Amino acid sequence: MNIKHDIYLISDSTGETIDRIFLALKAQFKNFKYNDHQFSFTRTENQIQKILELAKKQKEPIILYTIVDDNLAKHLEEKAKKLNIPCFGVLGDLILNFSKLLKEKASHIPSGQHTLEEHYKRIEAIQFTMHHDDGNMIQDLEKADIILLGVSRTSKTPTSIYLANRGYKTSNIPLINENSIPNFLKEKPKLKCVVGLTAEAARLIDVRKNRMAALKEEHGTDYTNIEKIESETKNAKETFKKYQWPVIDVTRKSVEEIAAAIIKIYEIKNQNA
Repeated sequence: MNIKHDIYLISDSTGETIDRIFLALKAQFKNFKYNDHQFSFTRTENQIQKILELAKKQKEPIILYTIVDDNLAKHLEEKAKKLNIPCFGVLGDLILNFSKLLKEKASHIPSGQHTLEEHYKRIEAIQFTMHHDDGNMIQDLEKADIILLGVSRTSKTPTSIYLANRGYKTSNIPLINENSIPNFLKEKPKLKCVVGLTAEAARLIDVRKNRMAALKEEHGTDYTNIEKIESETKNAKETFKKYQWPVIDVTRKSVEEIAAAIIKIYEIKNQNA
């Protein structure tokens, strides 16, 4: 008779990532019986403690988690270990771990295995990209596959998300002036795949006005001033040239076209590395 496990899915965000990965994981085990318990936006040790209090009451609990904060993740693992509760970060070797835990060999269907590995890669890239949007978490830029720079409304975020869905860890940084470029990039401009995005001033005015209207935001008059925008784009191009970063004009390109061009640049850079 197969044991029924209580699976605790813990996420520091919406939980969509861990849901998808667990869906792919459980498909590997035909005799896997479980009850799942989902906990989203788990970001404090107090929240972790409350979840563990629930988990330890179960006969066969297993914890799977996606937590970006290393200290909080370590705290969860240490507390779970003291309670003898199996606890895994979902980007680890889950099939092997579950195979041992359930005492059942995984099916290892070639297409399924490939899909799962690609799924892990894509989910990891999406997580990274969402946490590195709009200049956030620049302290670990060295972990990015691709770094995008550009003035406001040059399709940095949608392009980043598209690239993430292709499996590329992407960071995008607003280019206000040269001082807004992280020192890491200025000191080692050729170390990572950095791509500059630009657009025609007239196009930027339209996009910015539409953005302001949609969100009912109030920006300074410089945000949609043609002379200021022309100065922004001019300075951006000069900066890209100074650091010898490739540039893509996104004015008449779809996100798919922009991403395809970036991937080509990335592949060429890696071939020449």
